[in-house]
Amino acid sequence: MIPTRLRVAGLALLLVSAAPAALAQQASTYAPALPAPLPPIPDSQDVAYPGVIKLDIDATNLSQRIFSVTETIPVAQAGPMVLYFPEWLPGNHGPVGPIPQLAGIEITAGGQRVEWVRDTLRPFAYHIVVPAGATALEVKLQHLSPTAGAQGRITLTPEMLNLQWEKMLLYPAGHWSRNIMVQPTVKLPTGWQFGTALEPLEKNGDVQTFKPVDLEVLIDSPIFAGVHYRQIDLDPGGRSPVRANIVADEADSLNATDEQIQILRNLVTQMDRLYGARHFDHYDFLIAMTDKLGGIGLEHHRSSENSVDPAFFTGWATHLSDRDLLSHEMNHSWDGKWRRPADQYVPNFNSPLQNSLLWVYEGQTQYYGQVIAARSGLLTAQQAMDALALTAATYDARVGRQWRALQDTTNDPIISQRQAKGWLSWQRDEDYYSEGQLIWLDVDTLIREKTNGRKSLDDFARAFYGVQDGSYAPAPYTFEDVVAALNGVVASDWATFLRTRLDADGPNARAPLDGLARGGWRLAFADKPTDYMKTLYAELKRNDFTYSLGFQTGEGNKIRSVQWDSPAFKAGLAVGMEIVAVDGQAATPDRLSAAVTAAKDPAVPVALIVKDGDQFKTVALDYHDGLRYPRLERIPGTPDRLTDILTPRRR
Repeated sequence: MIPTRLRVAGLALLLVSAAPAALAQQASTYAPALPAPLPPIPDSQDVAYPGVIKLDIDATNLSQRIFSVTETIPVAQAGPMVLYFPEWLPGNHGPVGPIPQLAGIEITAGGQRVEWVRDTLRPFAYHIVVPAGATALEVKLQHLSPTAGAQGRITLTPEMLNLQWEKMLLYPAGHWSRNIMVQPTVKLPTGWQFGTALEPLEKNGDVQTFKPVDLEVLIDSPIFAGVHYRQIDLDPGGRSPVRANIVADEADSLNATDEQIQILRNLVTQMDRLYGARHFDHYDFLIAMTDKLGGIGLEHHRSSENSVDPAFFTGWATHLSDRDLLSHEMNHSWDGKWRRPADQYVPNFNSPLQNSLLWVYEGQTQYYGQVIAARSGLLTAQQAMDALALTAATYDARVGRQWRALQDTTNDPIISQRQAKGWLSWQRDEDYYSEGQLIWLDVDTLIREKTNGRKSLDDFARAFYGVQDGSYAPAPYTFEDVVAALNGVVASDWATFLRTRLDADGPNARAPLDGLARGGWRLAFADKPTDYMKTLYAELKRNDFTYSLGFQTGEGNKIRSVQWDSPAFKAGLAVGMEIVAVDGQAATPDRLSAAVTAAKDPAVPVALIVKDGDQFKTVALDYHDGLRYPRLERIPGTPDRLTDILTPRRR
C-alpha cells in the first residue's frame, strides 16, 4: 500500500500535469520546426519520368570500404521535388533499406547548392527546391560499407564486392519505378572481373558502362566482382544463357570438378523440366565463395546473389549447409519474381509491401529448392530426407503455435527485421519458409493420392508458373488464384485445406506433418544423428540436444537456443549462457552426450555448472529418456511417394 501522503501528492502532480500532457498529445498536428514547410510527397503516377538518370559508382576504395556515388538527375521544371532513398527492398520483405550507411549527400544544380530537408514522417524522403532554369541535379554521396560485421553486412573487401544499386542512389518520387530510366556506370579496381544480369555497353579502362534500364530492373540486377573470378556456362547451347559467375577469397576455391559442374548444369535442366518455360532471356548466378564478404541469399528475376562457404567445391563431402541455396534462389525467378504476390506489386521502393502470401513465395520455393537440389545431385536423396527430418522435428516442437499461427509469421520481416530472438520456439520467426515447405509436401502428396500418382504438385507448377513462355513482365497472383490452379490439377476444397494449416493456433494445433505420412514416411528419433546431421552440425559447429535436454550449443559450449518448456527451460537455462562443467568435469559435447545416456537411470540427473555473465550456478536437469536425434523411417505397406518426389525428372 502507498502511504496517504504520497497518494495525495501523486494526485496533485497528475492534475497539474494533465494540461501539458493533452498539449503533447495534440502537438503531433502542428507543423514540424523546420526552416520551411514540407510540401506533400507526390503520389506515384504510371507515367514516364523525363530523361535518363546517370548513376556513376566508384568502387575502388577497398581499404576504407567506401563506394563514391555521382548521380545526374534530369529535371523538367523548377519548384518543390522529393527524392527517395529505397526503403522497402524486394526479397528482404521489409523496410530495411540501410539508410544509416548513406552519407555525404550534396546536391547542386548548375553549380548552385541545393539544400535538402528530410521528411519528418517519412525519413527516407528528401525535400528539395529545384532552382529556376535548372535542367539537371547533380547528387554526390557515399555508401559506407560496414568495415566489421557488428556494423552490418560487409559488401566490399580487398578481394571482392557486392554492388547493390538500391543502397547507393536517390530517385524521384511521384513515378512508378518501371518508368524511371537509369544508365549505370561502375569503376572497379584494376584487374577485377564481374558478373551481373545487366548488359554491358562499353568499357573504358576500369570503367564499365551498362545499357540503360528502368529503375526496377536496375535494383533487380546487382553486381558481384572480384580479383579471383570464374564464369561457367551452365547451359551450353541452350535456349538462353545461364551462367555461374563466381568470385572467391582465394583462387583455389574456384576449382570445381567436372562432376560438380555437371551437377550445377543438372540444376538448370531440372528447373526447365519442372516449369517448361523461361521468363528470362539470360540468367546469372552471382556466387561469392567467402568468409569475408557478408552472407547473402537473395533472388532476382535474371540473377541471384549467393554467398557460400569457400570450401563449397573443395570441401564437397564435409560442407552441406549451402547445398540448396542455388536451387532455392533460382526457383524464385518463377515463384516470387515473375509470378508475384499481388500485395507485393507496388509502384516503387518506398511503397509498403504486404507479405500475406509469403508461404507461397518462400514456402513453396523452400519446398522446390530442396526437391530440385535432390533431383540435380546437389543433395543425395538420403541427404534430402535427413534434412526434411530436421525440418519436421523443428516444427513439430514449435510450441509458439499455441498462440501464433503460421499466417502471422509472414509479418515477421517487418516486425522483427531479422533480428535474433532469444526464445525462437515460443516467439516464432519467419516460419512460413520451412513450415510452408511442409504444407506444400502435404499438398503434393495429397494430389498424388487423389490421382493415384498420375498428377503431382509439378502439374500445378507447370500450370501456374510455366505459362507465357518468354514473358518477363510480372504476373501478380492472389490466394484465390492459387486455389483455382490447384483445383485445375485435381478438384478438392483447397481453400479450407490451406486455411486450416495457415491459421492453426491454440493448444490443439499441430505441425503439418500429414504430407510425410502420405508420402510413406514418419518422423522418428534415434540415439545417434544421421550422417547428414552429423556432417552438417560439424560444419556449423553446433551440438544439438534440443529433443533431449532442450538446448543447442555452439563453439565454446555456449547455449545458442533453448526449447521453450523443455528440461533446460525448467532448469532456468537461456541463450548466451556457457556450460563449463558436466558431472564435475570440464564440459565437452561428448561428455554432455555421455551424461544424457547415463541419466537413462532415473536416479541419475544431468548435473551442469553454467556461467551466466560473471555468475556461476549449478543446475540439475531432470531428464531420463536418452539422446534423441530426428530421422525419417518408412511406414510399412504404404506407397513411397517421397522417394518419387526426389527422383530426377527424365523429361
